[in-house]
Amino acid sequence: MHERESAMLILQGGQGEARAWSLDRPRTVIGRDPACDIVLPDRLVSRRHALVERGPDGYTLQDLESKNGTYLNGLPVTGPTRLQDGDEIQIALRFRLAFVDAGATAPLGFAPTERKERALRLDVSGRRVWVRGRELVPPLSPPQFRLLELLYREAGRVVDRERVVEAVWEGESESGISEQAIDALVRRLRERLAEVDPDHQYIVTVRGHGFRLEEPPE
Repeated sequence: MHERESAMLILQGGQGEARAWSLDRPRTVIGRDPACDIVLPDRLVSRRHALVERGPDGYTLQDLESKNGTYLNGLPVTGPTRLQDGDEIQIALRFRLAFVDAGATAPLGFAPTERKERALRLDVSGRRVWVRGRELVPPLSPPQFRLLELLYREAGRVVDRERVVEAVWEGESESGISEQAIDALVRRLRERLAEVDPDHQYIVTVRGHGFRLEEPPE
């Protein structure tokens, strides 16, 4: 039976669907920045959060001075740390990644993938958005970006109007924000996304419940 030549990381917790990445390059950077090898789009994750290096004796994990820390089996990573098959990496206590060493058996249903991109990508700190690889220019307004970030984090799930108000108009009471203001913001965000991808409606209104982000099928 042919064994994998490289180890892999399997996303076990956090946002989005379960995914796996092959660690087949000398250095694999994990972070929020779209340029990272493994992109975890969450504000708790630093732009360049952690590094996995492949050496002659195996793989090591290193924290890249992230704001919210990198943990290995529940303990903070303070320097280059050797990885063993079955180890659990936690990124900002938000995402859990299982390390499967080369030749080990991966959980059923998982296969390594190479940076399988979502149709939408966000850079939270820079307030930048890419739609199918094309950046939105000019950038979204702060309220538009906060709405998109909320829906992006909850992709596939319905977000009610109260949560929209909390995320977009922080500090304002729901009663102080009209439904017309929310609908106008959603409509304008739809228009901005349609500038790049007019063939798909990313934001769906679920009548009586709220809004949901739906990315196009692959």
